Amino acid sequence: MTQITLRRPDDWHLHLRDGAMLQGILPESRDFARAIVMPNLVPPVVTGDDARHYRDRILAALPEGQAFEPLMTLYLTETTEAVDVAAAHASGLVKAVKLYPAGATTNSASGVRDLEKVRGVLETMAEIGLPLCVHGEVTDPAVDIFDREAVFIERVLAPLRQKTPGLRVVMEHITTRNGVEYVKNGGDDIAATITTHHLIINRNHILVGGIKPHYYCLPVAKREEHRLALREAATSGGTSFFLGTDSAPHADAAKESACGCAGCFTATNTMPLLAHVFEEEKALDRLEAFASLNGPAFYRLPTNETTLTLVKRETPSHFPTRIETGAGPVTVFDPGFPVHWAVA
Repeated sequence: MTQITLRRPDDWHLHLRDGAMLQGILPESRDFARAIVMPNLVPPVVTGDDARHYRDRILAALPEGQAFEPLMTLYLTETTEAVDVAAAHASGLVKAVKLYPAGATTNSASGVRDLEKVRGVLETMAEIGLPLCVHGEVTDPAVDIFDREAVFIERVLAPLRQKTPGLRVVMEHITTRNGVEYVKNGGDDIAATITTHHLIINRNHILVGGIKPHYYCLPVAKREEHRLALREAATSGGTSFFLGTDSAPHADAAKESACGCAGCFTATNTMPLLAHVFEEEKALDRLEAFASLNGPAFYRLPTNETTLTLVKRETPSHFPTRIETGAGPVTVFDPGFPVHWAVA
């Protein structure tokens, strides 16, 4: 197969940042019709008004002719008000609420430390069908960083779902076989996003031959057995798994430092990379389900009517090394191998 046309995909986990960075990297999501936009700005997007103003800034930054709908989220804090969440959802503005365990990742200091303090919000979300997106890692310093997702499932996610029947959960950017199995067996109220980069790299890519800061992300890439489990899940056609790039831009100076930021920037080349991965797994016929169908189904939104075509060429595709922004250059994820697929 040298050409595939699918309904235009969506990105169910995207960081757009704000200000000069937003203006510089928003055009790179041109292949996607919609995206769940992460709320971890500084200060975070906590209220419906915050989300409305952020959405206005995103739309103002859109290049002329780029069709893109930001799907807004709220950052869950221990002072979030259930009535505000319900109103933002009822207005059609907010499509999910994001749970960051405090200190788990970039700009997560305002996150939740005690889930009992947000019990009322979670119960309201269960009643109205508003999904909870979770960054699935514990922050206990006694837990090894490579085990934090598995421990989160056991200590936090399973008890949370048991205490809040009907709560619809997206376990974002899963990185382990544990996550895959939990979602597979979790019923209709749970799904998971899988990133492009976690389908391609394992922890060796970060560490062998010298530290590669542009492969460092959170959750951190795991052993090869986990990468293979993610590829199996993404290409299986299973409706519980869909694309969330977690494309996370940081200026190169912030990545290439003594304490580098976590995040891989994949918005630019995700669709050609996915075509490569799905072709390797002999599953190109399932790419549309993963990138275009499963996400809208879980979020109870219509699929896109427009299409996107990918073509395979003899000459490898050329992707930019970095994107220049007013906030500094942002390095584009390099898969480390030639990619012959391109968006037509």
